[in-house]
Amino acid sequence: TPTEQPTIISPIETVITPSATPTATMTPTTAPTEAPPATPTSTPTAAPTESPTPTAIPTEVAPTVTPTPTAAPVQPPMATPTATPTSPTLVGVPETGGPVREEGVSHAAPRLADAAPKKEAPFELRIPSLLVRAPVLAVGSTPKQAMDAPQGPAEDPVWQQAFWYRGGAVPGEPGTATIAGHVYGLGRPALFVRLRDLRPGDLIIVHNLESGLDVRFVVTEIETYSVLQATDPAVLARIYGSGPVSGQKAQPSADGLSYLTLITCSGEIVHGSYDHRLVVYAQQVPGPARTRVPAQ
Repeated sequence: TPTEQPTIISPIETVITPSATPTATMTPTTAPTEAPPATPTSTPTAAPTESPTPTAIPTEVAPTVTPTPTAAPVQPPMATPTATPTSPTLVGVPETGGPVREEGVSHAAPRLADAAPKKEAPFELRIPSLLVRAPVLAVGSTPKQAMDAPQGPAEDPVWQQAFWYRGGAVPGEPGTATIAGHVYGLGRPALFVRLRDLRPGDLIIVHNLESGLDVRFVVTEIETYSVLQATDPAVLARIYGSGPVSGQKAQPSADGLSYLTLITCSGEIVHGSYDHRLVVYAQQVPGPARTRVPAQ
């Protein structure tokens, strides 16, 4: 008997060792002869087929996380409100240069668009340093959404009159009042031909013909804008006030003060009209202001 046991045990150990170490612990308790051939053939084939399948499951979970960034729809609503401020119709600057006189061309009558009825305003514009004293006409806007500047034949008094934009504030009330005037008319000097000579501190008076009171303004700044610059909403808001630029009626100024804007054409004549606008900004003063003696 002692010689038979070692011959039986040694082949069992050699068969169990190539299969797997965990199965060798199970086989000695059962039958030593039948367990070795069954375990090596079944277990190694089943283990590799099951191991790749769990690795495929996480690959399916990853794509489901990527579609979740749904922040793209948030961007379009943010871009749309920025386009709304440009929608209101702006009031453009007036054409105050007048028709250019050409050799051999008759200028006896105005253009049909300029033959609109004129309405006098109860004001008189006075600029002591320029020796200006002129009646004021109340005007609206043209079909091109610009402040009107009436024209007429060479002998028409309109070339020596000022134009108050009735869509703005009344001179002396909180807000911005805008008054325009021609610089030339049919080759002749017009009312605002010397407007460029104004200086900061000069006095401008708007005399009320009904009450007899004077509203005094002092020049604070003189600016020249190209025609392109004069289309900037920020520039137009300063010329007319915030109301007319946004398609509304005249709005009080934020500081409650009264402002006056004088405007006329300047620069060079390009395609029959001036390419710049001269703008004088003034602010109301409560008492008498300094009056500059006009140059002789």
